[in-house]
Order: sequence, then structure tokens, then C-alpha cells
Amino acid sequence: MKFDKLSIKKAHQGLINQDFSAQELTEYYLKKIEEKNKSLNAFLQLNKDLALDQAKKVDNKISQGEDLSALAGLPMAMKDNILVKGLPATAGSKILENYRAVYDATVAKKLKNNNFIHLGRTNLDEFAMGSSCENSAFGPTKNPLDLTRVPGGSSGGSAAAVAADMALYALGSDTGGSVRQPAAFCGLVGLKPTYGRVSRYGLFSLTSSTDVIGSLTRSVPDAAFVLEGIAGFDKKDSTSANKKVENYSKDIDKHPGRLKIGLPKEYFGDQLDNDIKKSLNKVIENMGHDKFEIKKISLPHTEYAVATYYIVNPCEASSNLARYDGIRYGRRDKESENLRQTYINSRVKGLGAEPKRRIMLGTYALSSGYFEAYYLKAQKVRRLIYEDFIKSFEKVDIIITPTVPTVAFKLGEKQEPLSMYLSDIFLSGVSLAGLPALSLPFYGKKKLPYSLQLISPHFTEKKLLNFGNYMEKNYLIKK
Repeated sequence: MKFDKLSIKKAHQGLINQDFSAQELTEYYLKKIEEKNKSLNAFLQLNKDLALDQAKKVDNKISQGEDLSALAGLPMAMKDNILVKGLPATAGSKILENYRAVYDATVAKKLKNNNFIHLGRTNLDEFAMGSSCENSAFGPTKNPLDLTRVPGGSSGGSAAAVAADMALYALGSDTGGSVRQPAAFCGLVGLKPTYGRVSRYGLFSLTSSTDVIGSLTRSVPDAAFVLEGIAGFDKKDSTSANKKVENYSKDIDKHPGRLKIGLPKEYFGDQLDNDIKKSLNKVIENMGHDKFEIKKISLPHTEYAVATYYIVNPCEASSNLARYDGIRYGRRDKESENLRQTYINSRVKGLGAEPKRRIMLGTYALSSGYFEAYYLKAQKVRRLIYEDFIKSFEKVDIIITPTVPTVAFKLGEKQEPLSMYLSDIFLSGVSLAGLPALSLPFYGKKKLPYSLQLISPHFTEKKLLNFGNYMEKNYLIKK
């Protein structure tokens, strides 16, 4: 049987029917990693022996007729900022180069309970700060669709692993677009759940008020299966929502009903590539023919989203990264002669340029005399952005926007931090509002994938995935 571009559903059925074994499936992906990872640098660390051992245990359970979940025996990749007990966890930083996790993140524990196969740890921008996966201390990851281009960030390693068929699915984290943007650049489905839907316990904190663990998959039904496996209340995460976890994959093929679709005018301006705009308008036109009600709406504070995000993010990052000081965590500079020098030199030598930049910006914005002018003001604007979305959802069921303004850009193309930050222009607002969003790929005139973003009200992932599946099957041109 051919394993390339296998769906989660088909892989599960194949295992249960014993058409192939979990060991054979795992060996297939390990071989793909061996062939491709040298040129892509998607994986930072491999768990070959662990993965094969996990596969053997799943095969034994299947032979004994045990009832297994949809994710059992399926090889996956995990971003290297999510803890798995006993395994390295670098967050793409030299300061954590030799760190090994001493406990499981809640998502890792849930996947272990689902008998997952953990192939390895994937590359990322250092501490998830970036939009290209070029900021990793362990070298950039390349886009499997074009090796001269970036895979997006910060979950670029996870996206490249799935796009290059080196894993069946992958987990990433989305703070300001870090799952959706690499999904868009690599032609994948990227799901950012509602803030609080998936536990953050065991995820390296970047911006605690927007960090969310999400998935990178080849299809919307695959995203539904993964969310079922990782969602749920967790008393170890104070921001975890005590909401019922729905069966997201059940009835996903049903017609979503005559939904009202909102198109915010602020997302379709001159910043959007002309070919992407034309192709996206064609998709929306076809939806109108199918009797979905298309409505033009306004999210008037959109223009402040990136500026607001890049105040909130450095402020929270500067606080969260204070723990990596060479004393409690991280690489310690052994040449320093006193405590003060140890703190300074450990951070100077251990952290890269982007974390240093955000720590300095955040510390400045939080300092006495500037807190009200920057952080407090940013939080007030954030509330206005949030209210824009809430008011819009009184008129429409789903909002459609582009995910990113261009296709994947070239490695080294964006040297200026501001230019890099603007690649998140359609993503930051959703993160600040804590809403669920789904990035879907489609194709137009260009060789590389385009993408669109579906946004729905808080904790309506079932509706979002159902509608996303309908769009994927009926309107989006596949390669």
C-alpha cells in the first residue's frame, strides 16, 4: 500500500484492518526523514528507537483487538517548544541546547494516552519569535515546495515535516499566526483553536495571553481528529476553559447550512497580492452562487492590530523569558567571575538577536513612566479589536480573509524586523481577540499555494471545521 499523503482516517482504517502495521507506517516516515531532512532541516531531533517501540506496542494492542482512538499508531511531529518528558526541548535556542524536559505537556500526555507515535522534535524560530523559521539557533528550515523560500514561522519545521510527507500530522503553537502562516506557505491546513480550548501547560510561554497549541495537517478532517485528541479543560492551566469538547469529526461532511459570510473590507486592500485577491474573489463569487449569503463588513480597528500585537508580545515575552538566566534554567556562562556577570553573559551568549530585541522593547514598554503610554494603551486598543469581531458576529456566522498577503517569500528576503512583522498583518487581530481560525490552501496562477482564513466566534470549532471541510471539497482548487 502507498503511504504518501495518507489521511488520518485512511491510516486508522488501514491499521485496524491490519492492511499494514504501525511499524511499517513508522518505518516509512523515518525513511522519508532520512531522505529529506538534511536539505530541509525540519527536524532538530529524531526519536527513531522510541517511535518504533511505540509502534510495536500499538501493533500488539491491535492484534489483541483493543479499541483504539483515531490517532493511535499514527506517526507525528512536535514543535520543539512543547515538553515531552525525557526528550530535548530547545525552543530553537542555544540557551536551552542541552535541556531535557522533566514533565509532559498536557497535550503530550493526551497524545500518549491516544497511543501516538512521536517521530521527533521540529525546528522553529527561537522561542517562537518569527515568521520565517530563519531565527532558529540551529539553522533555518526550508520550504519543501521551493527550497529557496521560507516555510513560514514560527512553526516552520512542523509545516515542512507534513508538507514533505515526513509526518502524518504535526503540532505547532500559534501566538500571532505561527500555525496559520506556515500552513499557508506550505499548502497545508492550519488550525488555531480558541484561546483556552487546548491546555498551554508544558508549552514554553511567549505571550501568555495569546499562546495556543494548534495543528498542521493535510486536510480539514485531519485537523478535526487532532483537535479531538488534544482539546479539553486542564486544571494545571489557569487559562484553560472548562467547556465541553465536541466530536469535531462527527458529521463533518454534512452541509453547513446557509451561513452568512462576512468579508471585512480592511483585509482586501492594496497590501494583498493582486493574483491572490482575484483568486480569492473568484472563490467567494462561487460561494454566492451556492446561496451562501455574502456580506461586506468592517473591522475598523484592524489597522492597529500589528502595532498592538508588537507591544503586547514583547512585554509578555520580556517577563516570560526572564527565567532563562543561566542559574535556574539554561546554559550558564562558566567564565564569568561573579553573579552579575553570570546573568549578563549567559543571556548575551545564549539568546539570539530577535529574543534580545523583544526583551529590550518589552522591558522598556513596561518600565516606570512608560507602562501607561505603551502596554496599557495597547490593551485598550486590543479591547476595541476584540469588540469589532464580537459586533461582526452579530451579523455573520463566519468571516473570510486572506491568511497572508503574499506567497512564501525568499530566504533572506526580509532583513528588516518591521518588514517581517507585517507578514502577520491578517493574523494578529485574531490572536489578540482569542478567536479560533482555520487557514486553508488553494491554487491559482502561481506555482506556490495561496491561502484563506476562516474565523468564527469563540468555541465554535465544530462549525468552523464543518464549513472549512465544505469549502475544501467544493471551492478550493487543489494542486
